[in-house]
Amino acid sequence: LGLDLAQGGHLTHGMKLNISGRLYNFISYGVDKEHQRLDFDQIARLARENKPKLIVAGASAYPREIPHDKFKEIADEVGAKLLVDMAHYAGLVAAGIHNSPIPLADYVTTTTHKTLRGPRSGLIMCKQEHLKLVNRNVFPGTQGGPLMHIIAGKAICFAEAMSDQYKAYGQAVVDNAKTLADT
Repeated sequence: LGLDLAQGGHLTHGMKLNISGRLYNFISYGVDKEHQRLDFDQIARLARENKPKLIVAGASAYPREIPHDKFKEIADEVGAKLLVDMAHYAGLVAAGIHNSPIPLADYVTTTTHKTLRGPRSGLIMCKQEHLKLVNRNVFPGTQGGPLMHIIAGKAICFAEAMSDQYKAYGQAVVDNAKTLADT
């Protein structure tokens, strides 16, 4: 299951033009029409009907906090793994403003160059039980040697994300977004 692109999802969450949509049988869920919030009744129904192996939470154009705990409950109910793509809000998670998916999800992916303000790069985090599978599929499957200058840039990015200034920046982003939403 993945959030429909037209309702705020990301093209890598099962869009048919993306490799994920061609290799895997994604079922799209959406937002409720009245409140424009994730439709957890629909998500649960689709999960029960389709018994997916994986539920993807995360979005590229969904302007609200994503309740990872609700996704976890549904994934557990149907025996699915939970993958959270937090690339578009990882900076808010790092600042402590958005709830973290890390204690809940089997897999968490993110970029470092969006809201974390780091170099162009990505991260895959997973539960220990999935580590060998992830490592085997990343190298030599899709990636080769590390780029040391990118690793150094990530270290600086992570150090900055732990600072009080970064937390203030994250809060300012949320405050500004709320102001724009109210006007």
